Amino acid sequence: MLSKKIHTYLEDVYVKYNRRHYVSPDPLQFLYGYEDMQDREIVALIASALAYGRVAQILKSLSIILKRLGPSPSYFITTSSPAMICKTFADFKHRFTSGNELSLLLIAIKRSIKKYGSLQDCFLSGRGVHDDTVVPALNAFVEKLTGSAAGLGSYTLPLPSRGSACKRLNLFLRWMIRCDAVDPGGWDCVPASKLVIPLDTHMFKIGRALGFTGRKQADLKAALEITEGFRRLSPHDPVRYDFALTRFGIRRDFDMQDFFTSIHALREQHTA
Repeated sequence: MLSKKIHTYLEDVYVKYNRRHYVSPDPLQFLYGYEDMQDREIVALIASALAYGRVAQILKSLSIILKRLGPSPSYFITTSSPAMICKTFADFKHRFTSGNELSLLLIAIKRSIKKYGSLQDCFLSGRGVHDDTVVPALNAFVEKLTGSAAGLGSYTLPLPSRGSACKRLNLFLRWMIRCDAVDPGGWDCVPASKLVIPLDTHMFKIGRALGFTGRKQADLKAALEITEGFRRLSPHDPVRYDFALTRFGIRRDFDMQDFFTSIHALREQHTA
């Protein structure tokens, strides 16, 4: 009975807030300008890798990168030498991400596309038919990227096998695999049912409030538990509510306390 009420409430939140109008400010907004799938997946990976810190700085840094990459990021990356890429971004800086770190990421993308044909094919090469989630394929994906550019740091591309919730990488997968009013999609060879919730501080608090996890840390185990909780409500799309719910932690005009108050009231009604 409680799960049904929570499901109804979450559906109401989805219908109300899962709209393009509420995207800004969010690095996701940069993906909408790229119809070519290879351009979009490259922009998505770069945008997700830099999605930490103040939103205003994230948007500023991404604007600088995309301006230098030109109208077709895939053309720039695949036709530029590693030396040219390093020269282009030598003076770049985004908090912990130096120009060298960004260049290594772009070089890793370049070499992966050369070997596999696209980032999607690189990702699919590590996917098992019977994998319950995207985690094994994501781990292999990161290993392939970091293996093709020695020195690429684990902060930029963390490994799930080391216990990281990999919030930014799971955000990248959400953008590329789901397709609705907000997420542009494009990777149609991976079912949305395999996605893992992009777990940040806000979603961790939400997951705990919903009773999906009792863990103290926002690690991979917590992400999987929260994903399973959402999967019980939306089996074919467990990250369906991610965008709408995280608006409460991103936009100033959304009060997160309103969400917690509503969930608490539903749980109180259930136990009364």
